[in-house]
Amino acid sequence: MDSSNPFVSEATIPSTATNGSHKDGLTLRQVASQACKYIDIGAAVLPQPLFTPDVQDYGGDDALVDVVSSMETPYSRTLRQEFNAVVVEHHLKWSPLLSPNIDAYGGSSDKAPEIKLGCYDFTQADSVVDWAIKHGLKVKGHVLVWHVTSPTKLLQELTPDQVRDELRRHIFTVMGHFRDRIKVWDVVNEALAPDGSIAHNFFHKMLGPSYIEDSFRWAHEADPTAILLYNDNKVEGIGSKKAEGFYRLLSDLKARGVPIHGCGMQAHWNAAGVGRNLVPAPRQLKEQIRRIGDLGLTVNLSEMDVRVSQLENPELRPLAQTQIYHDLVAAAISEPACDGIWLWGFSDRHTWVTHFYYDDEPLIMDENYSRKQSYFGLREALVTLMPQGSVGGNVPLDKDVDHEGNHWGHPWRKVEGELRHGMVVHEDDGLMKNSDIPDWEVPHQSTEEADDEKRRSRLDSMATEDSADDNSVDENQGPIEFRAPETEIS
Repeated sequence: MDSSNPFVSEATIPSTATNGSHKDGLTLRQVASQACKYIDIGAAVLPQPLFTPDVQDYGGDDALVDVVSSMETPYSRTLRQEFNAVVVEHHLKWSPLLSPNIDAYGGSSDKAPEIKLGCYDFTQADSVVDWAIKHGLKVKGHVLVWHVTSPTKLLQELTPDQVRDELRRHIFTVMGHFRDRIKVWDVVNEALAPDGSIAHNFFHKMLGPSYIEDSFRWAHEADPTAILLYNDNKVEGIGSKKAEGFYRLLSDLKARGVPIHGCGMQAHWNAAGVGRNLVPAPRQLKEQIRRIGDLGLTVNLSEMDVRVSQLENPELRPLAQTQIYHDLVAAAISEPACDGIWLWGFSDRHTWVTHFYYDDEPLIMDENYSRKQSYFGLREALVTLMPQGSVGGNVPLDKDVDHEGNHWGHPWRKVEGELRHGMVVHEDDGLMKNSDIPDWEVPHQSTEEADDEKRRSRLDSMATEDSADDNSVDENQGPIEFRAPETEIS
């Protein structure tokens, strides 16, 4: 480790990070409970691993099926011990709610009946929400309005007035069903284009840009006590076109009296990202949160994970991942407006990244639910809010470059204008030739409608973990050692 570099400190990778033990200190939930301000430390949840024991967790012995069927799963135990909040990863989105048989990643089963507008099956979502409430975990609803997971094939057969009525009915139906159980909602998700303008998605095409404001007003009518959020990606660092558009949208909604209380910035980060995919420096993140807070809104990092497999040097991967989890979380929670850090999963065994992108290990626990270096980086960031902590820790919050001219994250982070594999970053669109980002995120490559369809097809093809048979086992998962919990949190 470069001890002379202020951007790579001992706080970035704590000494306890090397053994992966479950006996080395407080859980994330315990640290958050001692913070000087309330902070959500949440994770996205899938019902199948939450409730269905995997015999591979117990040595792969089929004879144990009856025994373990009544036991708490390692996934469930880890979740309730480490987190104080959950968000349902897929099963509260519009199309999945209309499909009784869906897999863990939102795809429809081959045996699923035809969906029908207005006909809902809340079984999966109810099970997760009720489990969370039983264990004292806050629940965030995700998401009421997202064009990618809406039943557009049915909606496109309707008139604009009919689409408007169906959207309103959907919001009232879902919020009404979970009223008093879910008190925080992502109302609209990813309504912005890469350049920060309102994306010309299905709802914009049918209803115009007013669908955003209308959705918030309907949500407020459906539950006047609910906290309502807008959620988007690649908006975390001040200065980019999309971050500016994000701020303008929030400012405009507030100025017109729309009932919006906060926002989520997704924080799906790629350590090898360049251009508009570049991981923001702590200063950029802090300044973005501060100016949104000045609007009277709360801010949360809503879907955090950190991809590292595209970094060429494997030795830099744990360093980069841990530094991002530590430094950016420490910077975020140093702002009064930041009230939550939500991870999009917590174990590398269950991550959407391997289905949408490539094999990676973007989360804070490995496939055996053991703590990684990045876990300790995140926990040390939360410690900065404890009475003995120091806000921001050792993270530089007011500059991006040290006295030697090194950018934050310089061992692994590629800033604008640098070469990578002999290719120059295009500063006009922030993309790189031969980039491996999903094609639906590439502007001007095809129409937005075609891009949405590709993304929707990927969601529908994800049938690897949950199936119509809840007792199925993913044959690609390796056996892991079962361990009784070291710390019980009821």
